[in-house]
Amino acid sequence: SDTKVMTCAAVWRMPKELESGSHESPDDSSSNTQTLELLCHLDNTAHGNMACVMWEPMGDGKKIISLADNNILLWDLQESSDKAVLSSSAALEGKGQLKFTSGKWSPHHNCTQIATANDTTVRGWDTRSMRQIYCIENAHGQLVRDLDFNPNKQYYLASCGDDCKVKFWDTRNVTEPVKTLEEHSHWVWNVRYNHSHDQLILTGSSDSRVILSNMVSISSEPFGHMVDDDELSDQEDQHQEEK
Repeated sequence: SDTKVMTCAAVWRMPKELESGSHESPDDSSSNTQTLELLCHLDNTAHGNMACVMWEPMGDGKKIISLADNNILLWDLQESSDKAVLSSSAALEGKGQLKFTSGKWSPHHNCTQIATANDTTVRGWDTRSMRQIYCIENAHGQLVRDLDFNPNKQYYLASCGDDCKVKFWDTRNVTEPVKTLEEHSHWVWNVRYNHSHDQLILTGSSDSRVILSNMVSISSEPFGHMVDDDELSDQEDQHQEEK
Protein backbone atom coordinates (compact mmCIF):
# COMPACT_ATOMS: atom_id res chain seq x y z
CA SER A 1 0.00 0.00 0.00
CA ASP A 2 1.05 3.60 -0.59
CA THR A 3 2.08 5.12 2.74
CA LYS A 4 3.38 8.39 1.36
CA VAL A 5 2.07 11.44 3.22
CA MET A 6 1.59 14.72 1.37
CA THR A 7 0.93 18.13 2.93
CA CYS A 8 -1.67 19.90 0.79
CA ALA A 9 -3.73 23.11 0.75
CA ALA A 10 -7.28 24.09 -0.14
CA VAL A 11 -9.49 27.19 -0.30
CA TRP A 12 -12.64 27.25 1.81
CA ARG A 13 -15.56 29.64 2.16
CA MET A 14 -16.64 30.61 5.65
CA PRO A 15 -20.37 30.71 6.48
CA LYS A 16 -21.91 34.08 5.60
CA GLU A 17 -23.01 34.52 9.20
CA LEU A 18 -19.36 34.48 10.26
CA GLU A 19 -18.20 36.67 7.37
CA SER A 20 -20.58 39.46 8.35
CA GLY A 21 -19.56 39.20 12.02
CA SER A 22 -21.83 37.23 14.29
CA HIS A 23 -22.63 38.49 17.79
CA GLU A 24 -23.78 35.12 19.05
CA SER A 25 -22.16 33.73 22.15
CA PRO A 26 -20.58 30.24 21.98
CA ASP A 27 -23.60 28.81 23.87
CA ASP A 28 -26.04 30.31 21.36
CA SER A 29 -24.26 28.89 18.33
CA SER A 30 -23.36 25.45 19.72
CA SER A 31 -26.67 23.93 18.62
CA ASN A 32 -26.41 25.42 15.13
CA THR A 33 -22.95 24.44 13.91
CA GLN A 34 -21.90 26.02 10.62
CA THR A 35 -19.85 24.14 8.05
CA LEU A 36 -17.12 25.37 5.73
CA GLU A 37 -17.61 25.10 1.98
CA LEU A 38 -14.72 23.61 0.00
CA LEU A 39 -14.04 25.79 -3.05
CA CYS A 40 -10.92 24.28 -4.59
CA HIS A 41 -7.64 22.53 -3.94
CA LEU A 42 -4.23 24.02 -4.72
CA ASP A 43 -2.73 21.27 -6.84
CA ASN A 44 0.80 20.74 -5.58
CA THR A 45 1.31 17.17 -6.80
CA ALA A 46 4.13 18.27 -9.09
CA HIS A 47 5.77 20.63 -6.60
CA GLY A 48 6.03 18.83 -3.25
CA ASN A 49 4.70 19.36 0.26
CA MET A 50 2.97 22.61 1.15
CA ALA A 51 4.70 24.57 3.89
CA CYS A 52 2.77 27.83 3.81
CA VAL A 53 -0.17 29.58 2.12
CA MET A 54 -0.51 33.38 1.91
CA TRP A 55 -3.43 35.54 0.81
CA GLU A 56 -2.67 38.79 -0.99
CA PRO A 57 -2.87 41.35 1.86
CA MET A 58 -4.94 43.81 -0.18
CA GLY A 59 -6.99 43.69 -3.36
CA ASP A 60 -9.92 41.51 -4.36
CA GLY A 61 -8.71 38.37 -2.59
CA LYS A 62 -8.15 36.49 -5.84
CA LYS A 63 -4.40 35.93 -5.50
CA ILE A 64 -2.73 33.31 -3.31
CA ILE A 65 0.90 32.29 -2.92
CA SER A 66 1.88 28.87 -1.63
CA LEU A 67 5.30 27.52 -0.72
CA ALA A 68 5.81 23.86 -1.61
CA ASP A 69 9.22 22.33 -0.89
CA ASN A 70 11.54 24.67 -2.85
CA ASN A 71 8.82 26.21 -5.05
CA ILE A 72 6.97 29.55 -4.88
CA LEU A 73 3.58 29.19 -6.56
CA LEU A 74 1.35 32.17 -7.44
CA TRP A 75 -2.30 31.23 -7.92
CA ASP A 76 -5.20 33.16 -9.45
CA LEU A 77 -8.67 32.29 -8.19
CA GLN A 78 -11.37 32.33 -10.85
CA GLU A 79 -14.45 34.53 -10.40
CA SER A 80 -16.43 31.72 -8.79
CA SER A 81 -13.38 30.79 -6.66
CA ASP A 82 -14.01 27.13 -7.51
CA LYS A 83 -10.72 26.81 -9.37
CA ALA A 84 -7.17 28.05 -8.77
CA VAL A 85 -4.94 28.57 -11.81
CA LEU A 86 -1.17 28.61 -11.43
CA SER A 87 -0.09 31.90 -13.01
CA SER A 88 3.64 31.92 -12.23
CA SER A 89 6.26 30.17 -10.15
CA ALA A 90 9.87 30.24 -9.04
CA ALA A 91 12.24 27.65 -7.63
CA LEU A 92 14.80 28.01 -4.86
CA GLU A 93 18.07 26.71 -6.23
CA GLY A 94 21.27 25.78 -4.46
CA LYS A 95 23.21 22.93 -2.90
CA GLY A 96 21.33 20.25 -1.02
CA GLN A 97 17.58 19.77 -0.67
CA LEU A 98 16.39 23.31 -0.03
CA LYS A 99 12.88 23.66 1.39
CA PHE A 100 10.85 26.67 2.45
CA THR A 101 9.65 26.70 6.05
CA SER A 102 7.67 29.93 6.19
CA GLY A 103 6.69 33.05 4.26
CA LYS A 104 4.93 36.39 4.52
CA TRP A 105 3.33 38.65 1.91
CA SER A 106 4.23 42.30 2.37
CA PRO A 107 1.30 44.75 2.48
CA HIS A 108 3.60 47.44 1.04
CA HIS A 109 4.99 48.12 -2.47
CA ASN A 110 1.55 47.46 -4.01
CA CYS A 111 1.74 43.91 -2.64
CA THR A 112 4.54 42.95 -5.05
CA GLN A 113 6.97 41.54 -2.48
CA ILE A 114 7.09 38.49 -0.25
CA ALA A 115 9.66 37.21 2.23
CA THR A 116 10.50 33.52 2.63
CA ALA A 117 12.50 31.46 5.09
CA ASN A 118 14.50 28.33 4.40
CA ASP A 119 16.85 26.84 6.95
CA THR A 120 18.71 29.84 8.45
CA THR A 121 18.17 32.17 5.48
CA VAL A 122 15.55 34.86 4.81
CA ARG A 123 14.94 35.98 1.22
CA GLY A 124 12.87 38.67 -0.44
CA TRP A 125 11.12 38.13 -3.78
CA ASP A 126 9.40 40.33 -6.36
CA THR A 127 6.11 38.63 -7.29
CA ARG A 128 6.03 40.33 -10.72
CA SER A 129 9.31 38.84 -11.93
CA MET A 130 9.51 36.01 -9.38
CA ARG A 131 13.12 36.99 -8.79
CA GLN A 132 15.05 37.35 -5.56
CA ILE A 133 15.55 40.96 -4.43
CA TYR A 134 17.45 40.49 -1.15
CA CYS A 135 18.97 37.69 0.87
CA ILE A 136 19.81 37.53 4.58
CA GLU A 137 22.15 34.57 4.96
CA ASN A 138 22.50 33.19 8.49
CA ALA A 139 19.68 35.44 9.67
CA HIS A 140 19.46 33.09 12.65
CA GLY A 141 21.88 30.58 14.12
CA GLN A 142 19.31 27.82 13.63
CA LEU A 143 16.09 27.24 11.65
CA VAL A 144 13.96 30.33 10.90
CA ARG A 145 10.37 29.62 12.01
CA ASP A 146 8.33 32.70 11.18
CA LEU A 147 8.31 36.17 9.59
CA ASP A 148 6.16 39.29 9.74
CA PHE A 149 6.24 42.72 8.10
CA ASN A 150 5.78 45.94 10.04
CA PRO A 151 2.33 47.20 8.94
CA ASN A 152 3.48 50.84 8.93
CA LYS A 153 7.19 50.80 8.03
CA GLN A 154 7.56 49.34 4.57
CA TYR A 155 11.15 48.13 4.87
CA TYR A 156 10.96 46.57 8.34
CA LEU A 157 10.72 42.81 8.77
CA ALA A 158 10.71 40.63 11.90
CA SER A 159 12.01 37.05 12.05
CA CYS A 160 12.26 34.37 14.73
CA GLY A 161 13.78 30.93 15.02
CA ASP A 162 15.22 28.00 16.87
CA ASP A 163 18.10 30.08 18.25
CA CYS A 164 15.53 31.53 20.72
CA LYS A 165 15.87 34.99 19.16
CA VAL A 166 13.60 37.52 17.48
CA LYS A 167 15.32 39.85 15.02
CA PHE A 168 14.23 43.01 13.23
CA TRP A 169 15.61 43.88 9.80
CA ASP A 170 15.71 46.85 7.46
CA THR A 171 15.53 45.17 4.05
CA ARG A 172 17.48 48.03 2.46
CA ASN A 173 20.56 47.01 4.49
CA VAL A 174 20.54 43.42 5.69
CA THR A 175 24.14 43.13 6.88
CA GLU A 176 23.04 43.41 10.53
CA PRO A 177 19.67 43.29 12.31
CA VAL A 178 18.27 46.60 13.51
CA LYS A 179 17.36 45.02 16.84
CA THR A 180 17.48 41.60 18.51
CA LEU A 181 15.27 40.25 21.30
CA GLU A 182 16.46 37.39 23.50
CA GLU A 183 13.52 36.95 25.87
CA HIS A 184 12.73 33.28 25.14
CA SER A 185 14.56 30.18 26.38
CA HIS A 186 13.47 27.79 23.60
CA TRP A 187 12.48 27.86 19.94
CA VAL A 188 10.43 30.90 18.90
CA TRP A 189 7.66 29.66 16.61
CA ASN A 190 5.71 32.83 15.87
CA VAL A 191 6.18 36.59 15.66
CA ARG A 192 3.42 39.12 14.94
CA TYR A 193 3.16 42.90 14.79
CA ASN A 194 0.12 44.64 16.23
CA HIS A 195 -1.71 46.02 13.18
CA SER A 196 -2.56 49.33 14.85
CA HIS A 197 0.42 49.93 17.14
CA ASP A 198 3.54 48.57 15.46
CA GLN A 199 5.71 49.02 18.55
CA LEU A 200 3.87 46.02 20.04
CA ILE A 201 5.34 42.64 19.06
CA LEU A 202 3.82 39.32 20.12
CA THR A 203 5.99 36.19 20.15
CA GLY A 204 5.19 32.58 21.00
CA SER A 205 7.71 29.92 21.96
CA SER A 206 7.91 26.28 23.01
CA ASP A 207 9.23 27.55 26.34
CA SER A 208 5.46 27.75 27.08
CA ARG A 209 5.44 31.55 27.04
CA VAL A 210 3.78 34.21 24.94
CA ILE A 211 5.57 37.56 25.29
CA LEU A 212 4.32 41.02 24.33
CA SER A 213 7.28 43.35 23.73
CA ASN A 214 7.16 47.13 23.39
CA MET A 215 9.73 48.10 20.75
CA VAL A 216 9.21 51.85 20.67
CA SER A 217 12.60 52.72 19.17
CA ILE A 218 11.85 50.95 15.87
CA SER A 219 8.16 51.79 15.60
CA SER A 220 6.64 54.24 13.14
CA GLU A 221 5.78 56.87 15.79
CA PRO A 222 7.66 56.40 19.07
CA PHE A 223 5.40 57.77 21.83
CA GLY A 224 3.47 59.66 19.14
CA HIS A 225 6.18 62.29 18.68
CA MET A 226 9.76 62.65 17.55
CA VAL A 227 12.28 61.34 20.06
CA ASP A 228 15.92 60.41 19.97
CA ASP A 229 16.32 56.84 18.68
CA ASP A 230 19.61 56.35 20.52
CA GLU A 231 17.97 57.34 23.79
CA LEU A 232 15.15 54.85 23.28
CA SER A 233 17.58 52.09 22.33
CA ASP A 234 19.50 52.71 25.55
CA GLN A 235 16.25 52.47 27.53
CA GLU A 236 15.35 49.13 25.93
CA ASP A 237 18.85 47.74 26.48
CA GLN A 238 18.71 48.81 30.12
CA HIS A 239 15.31 47.13 30.51
CA GLN A 240 16.67 43.85 29.13
CA GLU A 241 19.70 44.04 31.44
CA GLU A 242 17.44 44.53 34.45
CA LYS A 243 15.59 41.35 33.51
